[in-house]
Amino acid sequence: MQSFDEIYQQHAKTVYKYLLSLTYQADLAEELTQETFYQAIRT
Repeated sequence: MQSFDEIYQQHAKTVYKYLLSLTYQADLAEELTQETFYQAIRT
């Protein structure tokens, strides 16, 4: 089983790029990326 850090390193860039394509705002995309992984670790 992969650690959370490994999963984050593997997928964060892709999630960020996707959110950036939706928002067109780098700061918001970064915040939403962090929130996405925060929610993932909570569940």
